[in-house]
Amino acid sequence: MTTAVTGGCQCGAVRYRAGSLGRPSICHCRMCQKAFGAFYGPLVTANDFEWTRGEPKWFRSSNKVRRGFCADCGTPLAYDYGGPMEVSIGSLDDPALAAPAIQVNAEPRLPFVDHLAELPIRQPADEPKITEFMADIVSYQHPDHDTETWPPQDVRPEEDQ
Repeated sequence: MTTAVTGGCQCGAVRYRAGSLGRPSICHCRMCQKAFGAFYGPLVTANDFEWTRGEPKWFRSSNKVRRGFCADCGTPLAYDYGGPMEVSIGSLDDPALAAPAIQVNAEPRLPFVDHLAELPIRQPADEPKITEFMADIVSYQHPDHDTETWPPQDVRPEEDQ
């Protein structure tokens, strides 16, 4: 039995469901770099796709592609080229379901990307002020599962209350 795959934006205004996932990839094109504000765009094909809460705002990034994002929080959500919808891997409720299997448009790949795993990792004990800062962080992100409504009345940022 196949379980639907769900995902959505950071604030919860836009949610989606896919019957199954296809090929996960990372795209190195400059449009993906800018759309994701990152070194590459991680995308996965979403089969039997539907928006379940809200809909994204669209930006036509080329004559062949439009990109969907949440108009409220800015989360990159979708890549629509006229074929099956592709969604951002990071917007899946369980991104581990879509480990990239291929790199595409490799020519504009930034030269340091292949060495990111070699960078040192900052340990909490190395930065006591960061540990103190993180200790009382309260996340207002939508949880990694579908909800009837969002936000719950007790989880709104102070400026929204």
